[in-house]
Parts: sequence; C-alpha cells; structure tokens
Amino acid sequence: MTTFQDLSAGMADAVRAAGQSVVTVMGVRPVTVSGTVIADGQVLTVAHVLHSDEVTVRTPDGRELPGTVAGRDPATDLALVRVDGLNVAPLSPSAGARVGELLLAVGRPTHGVQVSLGLMEREAAPERGPLRGWLNAGAAPFRGVSGGALVDARGGLVGVLNAGMSRGILLAVPASRALKVAETLSTQGRVPRGYLGVATQPVRFPDPAGEGTEPERGSRRGRHGRWGRDGGRVGLAVVQVEEGSPAAGAGMLVGDVLLALEGEGIRHPGELLERVRERAGETLTVRVLRGGQELDLTLTVGTR
Repeated sequence: MTTFQDLSAGMADAVRAAGQSVVTVMGVRPVTVSGTVIADGQVLTVAHVLHSDEVTVRTPDGRELPGTVAGRDPATDLALVRVDGLNVAPLSPSAGARVGELLLAVGRPTHGVQVSLGLMEREAAPERGPLRGWLNAGAAPFRGVSGGALVDARGGLVGVLNAGMSRGILLAVPASRALKVAETLSTQGRVPRGYLGVATQPVRFPDPAGEGTEPERGSRRGRHGRWGRDGGRVGLAVVQVEEGSPAAGAGMLVGDVLLALEGEGIRHPGELLERVRERAGETLTVRVLRGGQELDLTLTVGTR
C-alpha cells in the first residue's frame, strides 16, 4: 500500500507543480483553452481557436491579463502569445520520457487544473500521414485541454497538447519541436516551411541496374530506394511540377521517379514533405529515375 500511496502522492505533486505553469487562454468567448508557459511572458497554445490577435490570459492565481498573438504556425497548430506582467514560471523540458512511462495531461480550461493520466506508448507518431511527428498522449481528452502541458512524472514538459487534430485522440507536439517553433514565432512571427513544388505518388518497380534483386533478410532498403514486397524498389512518381518551383528550376520532369533525398530512400509523399519542411533554403541532392537511367539533381529548397 505504501508504494501505491507514494506513487499517487508523487503524481499529485507533479500535477501541482506543472499546473503552476499552465494558464487559461480566452479568445472569442465562451471558447477557452489552456496555455503552457514556456518562457517569461510567453505562452504556447493552439492556433485553431484564436480568431483574433488579442486574447485574455488567466493566471493560476486568478489574474486576467491581455495577451497578443505573436505568431501562428498552421503545421503544428501552435500559436505564441505574449503577455506583459505574466510572472508565471515556465515549464522546463523533460529530460527524456521513455516508452512505458506514465504521463500527465495537464490543462486549465476554466478555474482550476484538470488532468488525465496517459502513457508514453511510443517515441514517435505514425511514420506517414498528416500526423507524422506528433506524440500520442495516451490520455483521455477533455474540454479545454488543448494548449496544455503533457508532462512526465517529474513535471518535465514532454509536449504541448492538442485534442483537435484527431477525433477522440489526445495528441501533443513534442517539446523539442514546440520550443523550436516558439523561438521562430518569437523572432519572425511565422515559421518558414520548405517545399519542392511537386506532386507525387508511390510506385514500385524492378531495380533498373539488376543489382541486389534479392534483398537481405529483413531489409527494407535498396541501394537508393526501398525494397517492395516483391523484391523491387519503391519510389515516388512525379505527377506534377509547379511552374517556377525549386523542382522546376532543378530540371525535374513529370514522369521522373524520386528515389532518394540526400542518399536516403523515399517511400511516401508525406515522408518527402516532412523531410524538406524544416530545410528551407538548403541545397539538396535528389536522385531520380528517368528513362531507365538514374541521375542526380541539385536543388535549393524553397520557402512558403
């Protein structure tokens, strides 16, 4: 019984500590969400409910202060709010939550802290699709939890919560990514996103060089692409090239098959988008298959 009581008391202490860094954010009334204090006078919350640049922030001690939206990032649905005179201690990032650890989803939707218990199910969200790069909080969502803090048993910030990205599932932007977004929003007001300017779809085909037609047992990767179940390779067929885009400038054509980006194979369109999103302005090498021949194209990732 002592062990159980110690666990319960420790979790209550973690919630109490984290709750002192979680505020209420009021946009267009009566909609209220939570906000996580990440620096002096800076609050991260969700962007989709903020229809004005002026909000009200209610602190844990009951003060209501005006806040201004410094920037929004649609890709992560995060908004950074600046609040003068906030005087609320920021949450420190987790030292590294491990798979299997208990997590706490801490929100402050109205007058007081609310919490649900979660579990670190995996280190990363699904490898493909629109939710790639998100954490599953493993906790039950509740009204107003979005913008709150996902913390570990020590009260360290694991991620910023969002209950609106997937129905019935509470997700979180990992703390490292959220803090990086916040830093960029603070200085630029937006997060530049890299793009190539192509539309693609996956295709499977035999290895044109006839090399390694039988991949090693358990291997999914070919020389530059990835192996399909039939022992062939998988790439991305280019079905559209945007005029004036980085891809067009590099000479990419409709019908090319993208095999690799910087030497690493590409299997899904979402993977391509994710890998260039954070690399705006960088010069990269793309290997393509054209007319049965492989060639390398050099392009500079554009910014949107």
